[in-house]
Amino acid sequence: MKVVILAGGLGSRLSEETSLKPKPLVEIGEQPMLWHIMKIYAAHGFKDFVLCLGYKGDMIKRYFLDYHERASDLTVDLATNTVSPHSGPAEDWRVTLVDTGVGTQTGGRLKRIARYLDDEPFCMTYGDAVTDLDINSVVELRRRAGTLAAVTAVRPLGRFGAIRFDGHTVTGFDEKPAGDGQWINGGFFVLSPTVLDYIRGDDTVWEQEPMARLTQARQISVHHHTGFWHCMDTLRDKKELETLWATPRPPWRKWE
Repeated sequence: MKVVILAGGLGSRLSEETSLKPKPLVEIGEQPMLWHIMKIYAAHGFKDFVLCLGYKGDMIKRYFLDYHERASDLTVDLATNTVSPHSGPAEDWRVTLVDTGVGTQTGGRLKRIARYLDDEPFCMTYGDAVTDLDINSVVELRRRAGTLAAVTAVRPLGRFGAIRFDGHTVTGFDEKPAGDGQWINGGFFVLSPTVLDYIRGDDTVWEQEPMARLTQARQISVHHHTGFWHCMDTLRDKKELETLWATPRPPWRKWE
């Protein structure tokens, strides 16, 4: 099963970083967010990726073109102008890099990569969130339900701490309670290629008309994930993820 990652947006709310690089290349612990997401999928056995590029997509192409040399020890022979890479921690991934346009919306990006999907069900996610989700459980949910799509619902932590009280007496503090209790779209979809028929063109936002029509047709199953999920939408989010990555057991690191 292929994994499609939307990696072409502007990431305007993280402009401190994205003025220089695409959002999926913003680093957490010296590795791009894109690498973290791909490692999550690879840990579940999904290693064939299709990346939908747009804003500064050439930088993502260069990242993968240079990946092996960057991850390996090298011997550089200045006399012959040759470079000999030695064994390094290369990944056994297959990565298809597709320019889907700078101004293309999320649905349009999916439509543009249809020819790379081999008319088979595929995973899809965004290039800015990590999780400890069991991805195979979402795959199995869609298969059992017989729907065209499955989406992962999450309840993100609140931004501010909360006070618990009884009357005028404080009874406790919750540093990061679970938001307002609402479930949101956490990405990490599993989709039938038939969903592409619900997309008109480049200006179609996947999360709007296509998902609304699929919902009306009762063709979206939902997996409620109560474990770890964290997006990187702002500089604050990036710093929180870096703090977690520096701990002995980052919650989304499920690989050796």
